[in-house]
Amino acid sequence: MNEQFQALLVRAESLLARVEHILPQPLTAPDWSTDTIAWRYRKRASGHGALEPVKHVAGMKLSDLKEIDVQKEKIQRNTLQFVQGHTANNVLLTGARGTGKSSLIRACLDEYSAQGLRLIEVDKTDLVDLPDILDVIADRPEKFIIYCDDISFEEGDGSYKALKSVLDGSISGGASNMLIYATSNRRHLLPEYMKENLTYQHTPDGEVHPGEVVEEKISLSERFGLWVSFYPFTQDEYLAIVAQWLRNLGVAESRIEAAQKESLVWSLERASRSGRVAFQFAKDFAGRQV
Repeated sequence: MNEQFQALLVRAESLLARVEHILPQPLTAPDWSTDTIAWRYRKRASGHGALEPVKHVAGMKLSDLKEIDVQKEKIQRNTLQFVQGHTANNVLLTGARGTGKSSLIRACLDEYSAQGLRLIEVDKTDLVDLPDILDVIADRPEKFIIYCDDISFEEGDGSYKALKSVLDGSISGGASNMLIYATSNRRHLLPEYMKENLTYQHTPDGEVHPGEVVEEKISLSERFGLWVSFYPFTQDEYLAIVAQWLRNLGVAESRIEAAQKESLVWSLERASRSGRVAFQFAKDFAGRQV
C-alpha cells in the first residue's frame, strides 16, 4: 500500500508541475543591467507574457524629420519635461499614414535614452496586460514610454477598456515614471457611423450636444492630455523630405535635384506623398547610384 501511495504521489506531483507550466505566470522583470533601451511585450501561446529586449533599435534622429516642425516641437517638449522629472502628458498622435508619427517617437528615444528614457512597445491586443507591465516598472528610476502603434478599436473591445482605465480612472493611478504614446489613423480610436448623428440633441437656444454613444467614443481620446495631428504633405514638402533622405544616404547634391521628377512619379504610382514613400524612393534611388 505504501509503494502504491508513493507512486500516486509522484504522479500527482508530475501532474501539478505540468499544470503550473501552462498556467499564466506573473510577469517577471527583464535584466535591467544591460544597455537595452527598448523592449517589446510579447505573450506566448501558453499565456505567459514577457518583456523581450529589442536588440537593434531602428535609428532615427530628430534632425532627420522634416516638414513636421510644429509636431516635433510639441512631442520633444513633452518628452523632455517627462525625462527631467516634470509633469507631462500622455500623447495621442493621429493623422495621415506615413507622415512621421512613429518615427518621431523613435527619434525622441534616440535623443533622450542617455538621460534615462526607455520604451516598451505593446500591441493593441495586449493592452489588457498594461497593469502587469506597470507593476514591473513602477519602482525603476528610468522613465518609460509605453508605445502603442496604429491602434484602433471595435465595439466591445476589452483592450479599449484596459487602456481607458490606465489613462484615467484606475483606483491605483498611473506610475509617475510612465507615459503612454499612441499613434492612430482615427482621432477617436473607434469606428464612427452615420446613424450616430441621430443621437445629437438640439437645445431651444440652438446648442448641439452629442449623445451618449458619441460621448463614449470621445471619452478615450480625451484622456490623452496632448493631441498631435499630422497632415498629408504638399508636393514641395514631399520633395524636401526626399532631398533630406537622399543627403542622409550620401547622394550628391547634383543628383538630388535630378531625382525630383523621378520621385514625383514614384509618389504618383503609390498615390501618396508621405514621408514613408519619400524614404522608400530615396533608398531605391541611392542604391542605383553605385
